[in-house]
Amino acid sequence: MKKEFVVIGLGRFGGSIVTELVELGAEVMAIDISSDRVEEYAQIATTAVTADTTDESALRSLGIRNFEHVVVAIGENIQASILTTLILKEVGVKHISVKAQNDYHEKVLRKIGADQVVHPERDMAKRIANNMVSNNILDYLELSDEYSIVEIRANEKLAGSTLIDLDIRAKFGVNIVAIKRNTQILVSPQAIEEIELNDILIVIGSDIDIHRFEKKALH
Repeated sequence: MKKEFVVIGLGRFGGSIVTELVELGAEVMAIDISSDRVEEYAQIATTAVTADTTDESALRSLGIRNFEHVVVAIGENIQASILTTLILKEVGVKHISVKAQNDYHEKVLRKIGADQVVHPERDMAKRIANNMVSNNILDYLELSDEYSIVEIRANEKLAGSTLIDLDIRAKFGVNIVAIKRNTQILVSPQAIEEIELNDILIVIGSDIDIHRFEKKALH
């Protein structure tokens, strides 16, 4: 079943999140007060809606509480960001991530119940999108436009297999450069190393190959 998200605010940051989530196979409702921005993302998002999200009845009419994760990416209007977050909390949205303009904004957002606060200048849209879509990807570091290093938690499907059994490099084109196991870090693990449940695999490769590995080997 595809994960479902709402992204409110379709500026550069919100638009990037929409694009990344869709590319990762998620269902996305994109919302903005500007009909021009909504039109721009209508071809990308699953659904695109023009709405004022500081209006509680407008949000309720969109069935917002049925979505598991809402991202508030409203730009310069801090008041609209805070009010939207409050309404989302009140209608019962399970997980709310909000873009903060500054540290003061972040403090307010945390006090009113935002589950995750992000600073776009510190957190890349791609990293956030990957962490939201995958339960296995723990961290995501972009090396270039096409290559990344990710931390992936080994599940039951991988546990008990050696690196040679999995033949990850040949099958997926990615490399496991290290394994974190409790407090121990195995750098350049040997092919005969057996993966244990909840090991953290440090994987390097192209974004396409990493997504392929994560999709086929872990689900």
